[in-house]
Amino acid sequence: MRLNDVKPQKGSKKRKRRVARGISAGQGASAGLGMRGQKSRSGSGTRPGFEGGQQPLYRRLPKLKGFPIVNRKNYTTINVEKLASLPANTEVTLDSLKAAGIVTAIKGPLKMLGNGELSVALKVTAAAFTGQARSKIEAAGGSCEIL
Repeated sequence: MRLNDVKPQKGSKKRKRRVARGISAGQGASAGLGMRGQKSRSGSGTRPGFEGGQQPLYRRLPKLKGFPIVNRKNYTTINVEKLASLPANTEVTLDSLKAAGIVTAIKGPLKMLGNGELSVALKVTAAAFTGQARSKIEAAGGSCEIL
């Protein structure tokens, strides 16, 4: 067998349909598009989603304003500056902050944020710390412990 002996499989090659080339071709005159109407004219007809002037479905439906984050963790967040009023060497937890009146609404586990300054050494126990919060607590002589 040589390269010049290779032929396509019998029946795999089919001629393309030639429309509007005379009545003997089988699809002559109106080219299978019917007699009259928008879909028989040249051009593409209507755009995708067009419903004949009726408000289309993609405009009737409400829009999703940003996709929700799946399995989002909600934290009770508090900045380091709020801890400055506490006495030195205090154990800081979510319950102790609630008792001290620093936190009023609990939305989840405690997360420490790094806004503000801290000069008191504290032992903070929380679910999460930002990098800035951790460095400020440790710079003040305190310690950070993750639950």
